[in-house]
Amino acid sequence: MSEIASYVVHGAAQITPSTLEKVLRNLPLWKVEFTQINAPHFPHLVNQLEFLADAVEDVAEGAYKDLPYNALASAVFAITYAHKKTDIIPDHIASVGYADDSSVARAVLILHEKAFARYAEVMNFNWATITSKP
Repeated sequence: MSEIASYVVHGAAQITPSTLEKVLRNLPLWKVEFTQINAPHFPHLVNQLEFLADAVEDVAEGAYKDLPYNALASAVFAITYAHKKTDIIPDHIASVGYADDSSVARAVLILHEKAFARYAEVMNFNWATITSKP
């Protein structure tokens, strides 16, 4: 397992129902924030974050009940990580500032690819636009 995947697994293990509640309260603002990300070197990042945020929201609202908890916790970790202002690589650093955010989102999608692909199919998302490729 890669270091970033291990980081995601460790981070997801720290997600509690209380964490989920806090994320859900902030999610509408975070979704708007994600649309403002300008990261041309990471063209899939915004779609991936929006997809993960939608998954969290759909599970929490009961619209989708088949996402395994570890996939949900990983998604919560990824969107929380992307929102944080202090992360491994500061977002303001030109061309590489979102590399860590992108790596975390991609790791979540790769680790739980089957579960998220099923979610995308059921919820009519185009999985090809949520690629786990760089």
